[in-house]
Amino acid sequence: MKKGFKVVFMGTPDFAVPTLTALHHSSNELLQVVTRPDRPRGRGRKPVAPPVKSAALGLGYDVRQPESVKSEDFSRHLRKLAADLFVIVAFGQIMPQHILEIPRRGCVNVHASLLPRYRGPAPIQWAILNREKETGITTMFMDAGLDTGDILLQATEPILAQDTSETLHRRLADLGARTLISTLAKLQAGTLKPLPQPNEPASYAPLLKKEDGRIDWKRPAVEIDAFIRAMNPWPGAFTHLGGRRLKIFMARALDAPSDMPPGTVAPGFPDELRVATGSGVLAILEVQAASCRRLPIDAFLRGCQLSPGVMLA
Repeated sequence: MKKGFKVVFMGTPDFAVPTLTALHHSSNELLQVVTRPDRPRGRGRKPVAPPVKSAALGLGYDVRQPESVKSEDFSRHLRKLAADLFVIVAFGQIMPQHILEIPRRGCVNVHASLLPRYRGPAPIQWAILNREKETGITTMFMDAGLDTGDILLQATEPILAQDTSETLHRRLADLGARTLISTLAKLQAGTLKPLPQPNEPASYAPLLKKEDGRIDWKRPAVEIDAFIRAMNPWPGAFTHLGGRRLKIFMARALDAPSDMPPGTVAPGFPDELRVATGSGVLAILEVQAASCRRLPIDAFLRGCQLSPGVMLA
């Protein structure tokens, strides 16, 4: 018989799956998995299950998918479970106070930043965008604020020079799972003291929209490089070439001066695409034109030669 906490797990995207799996293999008893409803996607608009649902069903758990956690029916269901803790990881809905008050020992959240920095829904992208050297995971007791609850544990993770949001996301998802299990073990042993979050240096990481991926060539090359990595895979960094959208997945800032206007294709080798920026030159390494597949730059240039002086907008 398991001797840990009785837990209800709430989560939705890929980021939450390692924590769900870790809970399954831990000494804690997982009473219920809750995730968002299936949503239509793709050209056929067929309903697609959230990653947490697929993982939970594969592990043999019952899954609840409420349209809103605010409903009284859902609240009654949670109260009947008599859980010690709710574990919430990127669920996608704000928890109302009456839900937070249901579990006997509170609600524990796994957040992908070193709080109080980067509160909000997009901490991974904004940490890369701002060229941070490290980020990490915070577990906390949830309160009515947005990522403002008392801190339980924190674990750091370096941001590597070529990290994209996707690569950092994978490492932080695994780190989040390990940190959550450590948090529950320390809570069970009574050796963990929650610490109120300081007011400084708090910052916010707002949700990114598709249009936020537009590249501003007036920025320095090193900042654009970080921007492209932060936007990969969502919402995707893009520019325009002759009126057509060109997505850029990988680039590298070069230590090379340029007196050309920002956004201008600069001279380079035949298999290179160099673009002048507000400060320095950016080498484009991987792109995708509209209605085409993603290509390394040498393959792209074989079908679309760009002469120095062409403008990207």
